[in-house]
This record gives sequence, C-alpha cells and structure tokens, in this order.
Amino acid sequence: MPPPNLNLEIYMNKDVFSVFGAGVRSVWFIGIGGVSMSSLALTSLDRGLRVGGSDRVESAVTERLRNAGCDLRIGHAAENVAGWDCVVYSAAIHDSNPELAAAREAGIPCFVRADYLGYVMTAYSNRIGVAGMHGKSTTTSMLAHTFLAEGYDPTIENGAELAEIGGAYRGGGKNWFIFEACEYTDSFLSFFPTVSVVLNIDIDHLDYFRNLDHIVDSFSRYIAKADTAVVNGDDLNVMRACESYVGRLVTFGLGENCEFRAVNLRSAGGFFTFDALRGPEYLASVTPGVPGEHNVMNALAAIACCTLADMAPDEIARHIASFTGCKRRFELIHGINPGGARVYDDYAHHPGEIVATLRTARAVAGYNRRVIAVFQPHTFSRTYELYGDFVNAFGDADELVLLDIYAARELNRYGVSSEALARDITAKGTAARYMPDMETAASYLRKNAGEGDIILTMGAGDVWKLHSYL
Repeated sequence: MPPPNLNLEIYMNKDVFSVFGAGVRSVWFIGIGGVSMSSLALTSLDRGLRVGGSDRVESAVTERLRNAGCDLRIGHAAENVAGWDCVVYSAAIHDSNPELAAAREAGIPCFVRADYLGYVMTAYSNRIGVAGMHGKSTTTSMLAHTFLAEGYDPTIENGAELAEIGGAYRGGGKNWFIFEACEYTDSFLSFFPTVSVVLNIDIDHLDYFRNLDHIVDSFSRYIAKADTAVVNGDDLNVMRACESYVGRLVTFGLGENCEFRAVNLRSAGGFFTFDALRGPEYLASVTPGVPGEHNVMNALAAIACCTLADMAPDEIARHIASFTGCKRRFELIHGINPGGARVYDDYAHHPGEIVATLRTARAVAGYNRRVIAVFQPHTFSRTYELYGDFVNAFGDADELVLLDIYAARELNRYGVSSEALARDITAKGTAARYMPDMETAASYLRKNAGEGDIILTMGAGDVWKLHSYL
C-alpha cells in the first residue's frame, strides 16, 4: 500500500504499490530506449531489480542500457515478456503492442510509466517536480546542476540528456529527487512532489485535453499534490490554477507582486543579466549561462527552489552562471559547419517555444547575419489545432525550411501539410520552402548558408538527423 504520508485522496494507482510491495524482483520495459523510460530502467537497476526491455531500433541509449546490465531486445515480440514479474510501458505504446497484449493475457501486472515513476519517487524525502508547457527540461537541468554543485547528491530524472550526468538519469541519495513532470495525458497526476514547480500554462496537447479550462484544471490538481508550490506569478493561467491551493505558495516573475523577482534586466549577445530579489531583499546579480529572455524565468524558478533548500544566494548565482544547457535546448552542434554557418538544435515544437527560440537565435546572430530555421512540425493534431499560431511564429527567421510533419502516434485525419504551411508562412513575409526529405534540405543549406549565418533545426521528432546530412 502507499506510504502513510501520501494524500490518498489524490492518489491515482494503488495497485503499483501493492504489486511491488509483494516482492517484485524483475521489470520489463516496453519502449526502453526513450529518455524517460531509460531513466526508469536505470533507477530500477539501482534498486536491485533485474531489468530488461525492448525498443524498435538500436541507439546510443540502448547501448548504454545494455552496458549497464539490462537484458535488451530490439523489436517487440510476445515471447519477450515471459518470465518477468512486471511490465512497464510508455504512453506511446498502444494496446495492440504484442508484448503488452501478451503480458495482460498472461496476468503479468502492467503499469504505465507515470504510475511506476510515482511509486519510485516516494522513497525520497524531498521531491521537486518541474511542470509547465515550456522549459521543463532546461529548468530541471538547471536545478540538477546547482544541487550537484552544492553537494546535495540528488537523484535526477530529466526529460533531456545532461552532459554532466552522462544522460537523463542520475542515481543519488535518498534526500532529494529532482524530476520533470510532464502534463501529457495527465502523467504528472501520478507523481508525488513535495514541491510542485509550474513554469507556465499554455494551450497544447489538444489530442488529449479538451480545452484550456481542462488544462488549467489538471495543473491545479498537480499543484495540490505538494505542500509547497513554486509558480510563475506573471502567468494568468498559472494563477488561475492556484486559486484553490491551500499550501505554501511561492511566486516568481517580473511583476511586483512576485516573491522572487528579476529586475534591471540587460542583455548582450542574447545573454541576460538581472538582479534577483526576494521581496525587498537583494539576493544576487545573476547571468544564466544559457541565452534567451525565457531563461530568466527558468532561472528565477531555480533560484526560488534552491533558496527554499537553504542555499546561499551568491552560490546559486554562481552555479546558474556555469550552467550551459542540456541536449537539444539551443544546443550548438560542433563539427558541422556548412559554408561557415553555425548550427544549433532545439526541441521547440510549440509556437510559443518557436518564437522564444528564434528571438534568442536572432540576438545571438545579431542583425548582420541570417537566421535560417529548419522546422519539422510534430503531430498532425498540434499542427491543425495551432495552425494560425504556427503561421505567425517565424517572424524572426530570415528563411524557413519546412520538413514533413512528424506523425509520432497519429494518422493525418486533419488535412494539414507542411506544403500548405510553407505557403501561408510565406504570405506572412517569411520566405518558407517545403523540402520533401532531409537530403534535399541539407543540399539547399550547404549551398545557401554562409559565414556567420545560423542554421537552427527545431522540432520534437527526428529533425536532429539532418545534422548528419550536413
């Protein structure tokens, strides 16, 4: 059963506690090569469990898991799950998956990833969960970097790889658990933060959420799970989600009503410096080591959490300055230099993220060189539901190359296409070209990107593979 200190009224799945409490010794992961699933697999190894899993293709992640001691198979087959005590599967796995179907037929307990992660984190005393539509991975990484630098020995479950921990997971002590809390399909409602961080609330995932009210309600339920909530006081949707919250509410932002504030913002080459205040008290001058105004807010969230963890302001500022980012978050790709252009890669796949990332790229490039964006839309439903926002999101790009929509889990029931999106974006004033494949796009970029230009690849699919063609 769940530990007695958990609020059972908001507990999602008691079965996982019962099953593991009964003595599970082995776990099979379907989709083990994903960032979050691979982290859970490593967590399970650290807990002394026998771990195995399957994925569609080999990757650096599957190789790392195999070297760590996982029994790993490429391809999904019903016989893979025989002899395992429990099966954990990612949200991308459908009921028709042969392993999931076979496990259920054999009576093997099966749990979605979020429920298992919720169970795992209850072993830790302090659990900081970073939620929000944008900035989760960067802020989780910033917190992880600072807690590590201060010697707190945190256990970390991130949504992006962080170079200093060699991936997205780090096993640490039992006092601090820092994790990314994803809102998709209400996964974060299976988690148990002691501190719930909310960076922002925006319209997204409309293949699951009905509307903005549904999204705000889900975040409200997530916030309610923690004794302390650290939230963006400038975001009206976030504050709506906090209306019924009865715990300790800590706000951050630029507004005068926020407990943690950034004032005196100034920028140079895309990097911002600000003075951090707590109420009227000056804390420190802070220059995040990652560019972009959006990272001021991410840094404020980290400053608030670190201050609550009794770190000294000057030390927090020093560590945030030495944080240089995580994988696929405005990441400079070294060794790729077609025609002298600098190549960056970013996970941006929502219009709001695209605007922020392009604004950062423009500041880094300056106004004498071009920003050439390469965007791979992610899912047909998001492209359809936010189509008008996508059309207006590329104003800071000098040119745009559009690749085909990355289908992920979907079929195109919406009639949207990258060809149509390119036409409509061009009509708004940004030259947009549809390219049917990555080789064609790479050929165009090699010929047209010059010295000092920035090539910025964006998307949540496999747009990063374009780098190898360059």
